[in-house]
Amino acid sequence: MTNRIDDLFAAKRQNILSVYFTAGYPQPDDTATIIRELAAQGADMVEIGIPFADPLADGPVIQQSGTAALKNGMTLSKLFLQLEDIRSSVSLPLVMMGYLNPVIQLGIDTFCRRCSEVGVDGVIIPDLPFRDYMVYFKASGDKYGIRFIMLITPETSDERIRLIDNNTSGFIYMVSTASTTGARERFDENTLAYFRRIDAMKLRNPRLIGFGISNKATLDAAFANANGAIIGSEFIRLLGTEPSVAAAVAMLMKKIS
Repeated sequence: MTNRIDDLFAAKRQNILSVYFTAGYPQPDDTATIIRELAAQGADMVEIGIPFADPLADGPVIQQSGTAALKNGMTLSKLFLQLEDIRSSVSLPLVMMGYLNPVIQLGIDTFCRRCSEVGVDGVIIPDLPFRDYMVYFKASGDKYGIRFIMLITPETSDERIRLIDNNTSGFIYMVSTASTTGARERFDENTLAYFRRIDAMKLRNPRLIGFGISNKATLDAAFANANGAIIGSEFIRLLGTEPSVAAAVAMLMKKIS
């Protein structure tokens, strides 16, 4: 089954830019507008965050956006409705990112089916244990052509990285630091050494680096050590300060160019 994530990496191996935002923020109905604007202004892939009340891996900016989105009435079911017509206007890969609880509540097979129906290509669930993915999620993902993206950190062992690489597809999400999400001015030498260590493993899957990408320096470091980068907190901050979605996307592109 063809998948837009696979197609992207087949066509463009380097300097891939993926941008994350929280669905339902800043306004409850901004989801489709943000996706279209990111596609129009040069993003290669978009990650759509499912707001959750207890986001353990998220820093203060994303936590705040999630709280606002929940107050705006955003739910996983509402998000699927907002994505119903998105494929009429955008062709870039879409990845849904969220925590395990809302997915379990909806039902694993139903969740994967709905992703397929609206044109979501991949899913990132930071608190999904790898064993549970293999036992409970992989079959539904394979059935509906949904790529389950797993995270690795500087603490992840080589053995576990190989296990993930051999049993998933799409890409591997390289978390730059063991701490929560958030912008950084630059990466330190320990982080760069981690990037080089993973690069030397010559993994089967492409890799995107996330957590801490906020400016040209961190973006260039990610581009130099992986297939691309993921920006989240900085874009969400701009969505909260710029006068429009288009202006926020334009400012992000200016900051990283």
